[in-house]
Amino acid sequence: MPWDEGLYGPAREIAETDESPLCVVAGPGTGKTFALMRRVARLLEQGVEPGRILLVTFTRVAANDLERELRRLRVRGVDRVRKGTLHSFCFATLQQAAVLAFIGRVPRPMLKFEERFLLEDVQGEDFGDYYARRTRLRALGAAWARQQDQEPGWPTDEVDRRFYWAVDEWLRFHEAILLDELVPLTLAYVRNNPACTERRQFDHVLVDEYQDLNPAEQTLIHLLGEGGSVAVAGDEDQSIYETLRFAHPEGISGYVQAHNAYPVGLDESRRLPTRIIEIAGELISNNVQRTGRTLTASAGNCEGDIDVVQWDTMEEEVDGIASFVSHKVTSGEFDPGQTLVLCPRRDFGFMIRDALVQRGCPAHTFFHQELLKADSKRLDESRTQQAFTLLTLLARPGDRVALRCWLGFGSQNLLRGEYRHLREHCSLDCGPTEALDQMVAGSLSIPYTSHITARYRQFCQLRSHLAGASAQEIVDTLFPEEDPWTEPFRATIEQCSEGFTLHDVFDALRTSVTQPELPTDVDYVRIMSLHKAKGLNADHVVVTGCIEGLIPSRDSRVPPRMARRAVEEQRRLFYVAITRPRKTLVLSSSLRLPVALAYKMGANVRGGEHDYVDTIGSTLVGELGPRCPRAVRGEEWTY
Repeated sequence: MPWDEGLYGPAREIAETDESPLCVVAGPGTGKTFALMRRVARLLEQGVEPGRILLVTFTRVAANDLERELRRLRVRGVDRVRKGTLHSFCFATLQQAAVLAFIGRVPRPMLKFEERFLLEDVQGEDFGDYYARRTRLRALGAAWARQQDQEPGWPTDEVDRRFYWAVDEWLRFHEAILLDELVPLTLAYVRNNPACTERRQFDHVLVDEYQDLNPAEQTLIHLLGEGGSVAVAGDEDQSIYETLRFAHPEGISGYVQAHNAYPVGLDESRRLPTRIIEIAGELISNNVQRTGRTLTASAGNCEGDIDVVQWDTMEEEVDGIASFVSHKVTSGEFDPGQTLVLCPRRDFGFMIRDALVQRGCPAHTFFHQELLKADSKRLDESRTQQAFTLLTLLARPGDRVALRCWLGFGSQNLLRGEYRHLREHCSLDCGPTEALDQMVAGSLSIPYTSHITARYRQFCQLRSHLAGASAQEIVDTLFPEEDPWTEPFRATIEQCSEGFTLHDVFDALRTSVTQPELPTDVDYVRIMSLHKAKGLNADHVVVTGCIEGLIPSRDSRVPPRMARRAVEEQRRLFYVAITRPRKTLVLSSSLRLPVALAYKMGANVRGGEHDYVDTIGSTLVGELGPRCPRAVRGEEWTY
C-alpha cells in the first residue's frame, strides 16, 4: 500500500513535512493515527533504518491499534520499528543499561493495591493523611513537577524530600519498584549521562496522545529525540489524567510556543455523526482553559441518533438498558461487537453484564485492574486481593511485598504498628520471612506482633495443605469456580496451555491485571469505564450512571483553587465518552440508588427513604446544547 494513499489536506501535510518539532492537534475521528502511520511509512520508504524510529503511545490499547495500522501498510521493515508505551520502553532501558543494578534496586513492579500498604507504612508528621500521601506518591511519578511549567527532577520541597527517602527505604527493604518510578529513573539516567546510547538512538520520535503525558514523560521524550526529529500528536480536549498523573492539557495546547514547533491541525471528523459533534462542541466550550478549536463534520457523515433517558431507580436503569441493548441486538439493528456500554463504576458494569447475559446477549466487562484496586474508605478485605496475594506467595516464596500485604489484610490500619516492630528487628542477615519462621517455631519473640504472627501462621497452614497439589488444584482453592468474583481470573487462567504450572498462572494473571487487553474485533458487547474507552470507538455507545457525583465525579478534598480544574477534567472525560460512537449515543441516569451502593460509589446523594437515597441527573448533560434531545422517563422511552 503506497504511503500516501487516502491522504488529504492536513493529513498529507503531517505525513510529508520534514519540519521538526511537529505538533499535530487533532480532535476525535479526524484521522490522527492514520496520518502518523503514513508518516512512518514514508520514512521507511525513504530508507530510514526502522530501528531508529521510536513510536510512543500512552496505553497498550493505542499501541495495539498502531501495530495493526502499521501492518496494514505492508511496508518493508515496519515490524522492526520501536513501538510501545513509554513505561515499557523505560523498563527495558533500565534493564539493558543495568541502571537498577547500579543503584541497588530490584525490578519487582508493585501493583496499585499493594501501594496502599506502602502508604500506610510511610508515616510522617508533615506527610498528611492517606490522600495527601497518595498525591505525593503520584507527584513522584511526575518527577515532582506538579505543574506544566515546573522542571521535573529532584524534589525541591523539604517535605517531598523526606517523603521520597521514606518511600525509597520502604521499596529497598521490600525489594520492589513502583511502576510510576520507571519514567523518573530513566529520565535521571538519560539526563545525567549525555554520552549514553539512548541520547543518540533515534532519528525520529513520534508520540501519540501527548496531552496524557506528565512533564517528566514529556521531558524524557525530547531528550530521546534531541538528535533527530520529534512529532507529537494530541488533543487538549481529551486530556483526562491531570488528577491521576499530573498530566496537563497545556502540554499539547502550549506545545507550539514552548518548542517553536510547526503546527498542523486536524479538525474535520470523518467518523462522528454531525449531531454528536454539535453537542460535544457545546459541552467542551464550557471549559475556559482551552484554546477554542472547533470540530467539524465531513460532508458524508450521518446525523446520528441521541437519546437521553432517566429511570426511577438504579435497578430499573440496569434492566432498561439491558432490555434496550438486547432488543437491538436480537432485531439485528446492533452488532454486539460494535456496542459499548460505559459505566462510571464497575458496579453498574457488572449488573448490566449479568442482565444482558440473562437475556441471551453476549457481554463482557473489562474492569480487571479495578478488581484489585484498594479502597481506602473501608477495611481492606478484598477477596480478590487476598487470593492474588496468596498466589504470589506460593509462586514466588519470599516475595516481601506480598508478605507485607498478607500480614495486614483485615485490619483498619493494616497492622502498621506490629509490622514496624518486625521491620525494626530485620537486618541484612534476617529478612521478614526468616524472622516470622522463627516466631512461628517459637525460637524468636518480638513484642507486640501477635496478630501478624497469627496471620503468617495461617499462610503456613495453607501452604502445608497445598504442598504437592497440582496447579489446577491450587487455582480451585484460591479461585473457587462457584464464586462469581473469580470469573475474570478463571477466564484468564483457562487461556494457559495444557499442563500449566503455578508460575504460568501467576504470570498470566499479573499480565491480565497490569496490561489488560481491550480487544476490538469481538462478537459481544463490551462494558468498561469511561477512562478505559479512550482510543476506542463503536457504532453504538451507551453511557450509564449520568448522575452528580459519578459523572462528574467530585472530590470534596480538592482545594477550592483546584476545583475548577477538576471539573474541567471531568468535562473532558465526558467529552471523550460521548465522542466514541459512529451512529448511536444513549445517555442514561436514575433518580434513586440503593443506599449502601450509593455511598460505596461516591455518588452525590441526599435524603431518601427506606433503602434508597435520592440523587439528580448530571449537570454535564445539561451543557450539551439545543441539539441534544430532552430527557424522557424510562417507561416512556420508545426505541
